Amino acid sequence: MGLMDMPVFSALTDKMRWHQTRQGLLAENVANAETPGYRGRDLKQYEFVDRQGMMASSAVVTTVTQPMHFSASSGEGAFNAQRMANFEVTPEGNGVTLEDEMMKVTTNMMDYQAATSLYQKSVRILRVALGKNV
Repeated sequence: MGLMDMPVFSALTDKMRWHQTRQGLLAENVANAETPGYRGRDLKQYEFVDRQGMMASSAVVTTVTQPMHFSASSGEGAFNAQRMANFEVTPEGNGVTLEDEMMKVTTNMMDYQAATSLYQKSVRILRVALGKNV
């Protein structure tokens, strides 16, 4: 049985991919905070239960949203990217609040680091259990 065959590792890997994809969307929101008419996007909240059996590998895809803009995404379709419900409209006519997006970026980064740490500690526990503590 390989490491990725174990449910805890496949779930953590999928969670880390979700955070990577979300980071890309949040970066796009920050980059377009002053673009007139731009509507921010975010991912549906990650739920381990919803993702069972749907572990998908991420692919890099470039999508043109405006003739002068381009977007590099990493498989956000697998995680259901959706338009954000904006309660505030900026003077540029879009719904992206830079402060809110930066808070989301920071929270997402901390959650990614927590998942990565949990993954690494799980690997160490397995190594100790197998007597291969190096």
